[in-house]
Amino acid sequence: MNIPFLDSWRRRHSPARGAAPAEAVDRDPEGLAELLSECELLRTHAQSAGVALDDTPSSLEELDQLQPGWREDPELVPWLGNDAGLYLGTVVVRTVPGAGWWIRPDGQPVVRLGNGREIDVVEAGRTWAEDGAPELSQLYGELAEP
Repeated sequence: MNIPFLDSWRRRHSPARGAAPAEAVDRDPEGLAELLSECELLRTHAQSAGVALDDTPSSLEELDQLQPGWREDPELVPWLGNDAGLYLGTVVVRTVPGAGWWIRPDGQPVVRLGNGREIDVVEAGRTWAEDGAPELSQLYGELAEP
């Protein structure tokens, strides 16, 4: 997945045009984490359902309990799934020691765990939005295991 606004972020945080994404992440990991944690569509949808997303594992459980009314709108599913994946990544990065965001050369944001394993959280979020399985809280539990 290519996130267009990351291009301008990379230009601002890279020493030269065309710098490797890894260099940009190394220069401002907090800025990248903040940018990826916005998840505005998901946060708005959750808030309208009475769920407060506080970037904790328990909020993932609450998301798993939402009625999946969004599945009736095929145009909404990929966008909501994208946000769900970024939110899952946000919770992992903020609560699992050694986890951090990484941008692949193709522009895809992934979470890299302390052991070097990379997780395509966006794909996981899209699968969750489409099918409801695996649950976000279940994925978090698997990723948070030592």
